[in-house]
Amino acid sequence: MSVGSVINGFQDFYGLQEQPFSLAPNTDFYVETSSHQECFNVLIYALASGEGFIKVTGEVGTGKTLLSRRLLNELDQENFLSAYIPNPSLSPTALWRAIAHELALDVNQIDDHQVQEKIQQKLLALAADNKKVVLIIDEAQCIPEDSLEALRLISNLETEKQTLLQIVLFGQPELDMLLSTPRFRQLRQRISYSAILEPLPTNNLQHYIQQRMAIAGYRGMPVFEDKALKLLSQATSGIPRLINIIAQKSLLCAFGKGANHVAVEHVQAAISDTEATQGFRASAGITAYWREGLLFVILLVLVAMYELS
Repeated sequence: MSVGSVINGFQDFYGLQEQPFSLAPNTDFYVETSSHQECFNVLIYALASGEGFIKVTGEVGTGKTLLSRRLLNELDQENFLSAYIPNPSLSPTALWRAIAHELALDVNQIDDHQVQEKIQQKLLALAADNKKVVLIIDEAQCIPEDSLEALRLISNLETEKQTLLQIVLFGQPELDMLLSTPRFRQLRQRISYSAILEPLPTNNLQHYIQQRMAIAGYRGMPVFEDKALKLLSQATSGIPRLINIIAQKSLLCAFGKGANHVAVEHVQAAISDTEATQGFRASAGITAYWREGLLFVILLVLVAMYELS
């Protein structure tokens, strides 16, 4: 039995065309939540207003990268030029050069001062062409302190009427802790708009799961029972990444038992099998019987992988 046949069997069982709970930040699977919409509205308004610094923070797994990708996709290309840095663990010099690369500038054979001059010239030319430049930095809590200070200096590039470079910071709450230090009081004052990406509330969970399954091809009634959803929400604290992991494993467990609906027992088995939720203990406990359903499917995949090797 091949990996493909196991996956196809799982998808056919639920009428799916693809996996509904992949962890990849695929904007095709973007599901609108109240918190995401509020953050997105803040971003669009602030960018349209020409503000220099904008900040979005959220716990690990709340969907910051997905939101940043949505922003990149939604920006009007006639009025905006976007630059994206997904890993900002860069020295100040490397940061300047990364920005130059995003602006399609060739800076391989020139020194750091010339790099900065070329960036400023490009930004002035774009401003003259009525183009706004947006620099989006993901995982901003990882920026070294000297590089964060360099960002503040980069933001000083402006004309009398407008900021030449708008900067959007997406980061974990540690970013707020970093910015709260005295060294970054000047940068903190430049952040005119900020938003917080909140976990998914329980009353939105059914909609979130149903929408992702519908995007993946499912056309039936809700698969997850109400009690299963409640347990899923409690175990994941509403963190979308954990919801995706537990939901996928719960479906696998139900599939392994030939069940058309995901019940509490299936979610319990998924929780027990997931490292990030090991500290959670459901009141009903974990039964070996239902855990076997999940292990059965995982075993099938492992056997198929072994046969392919």
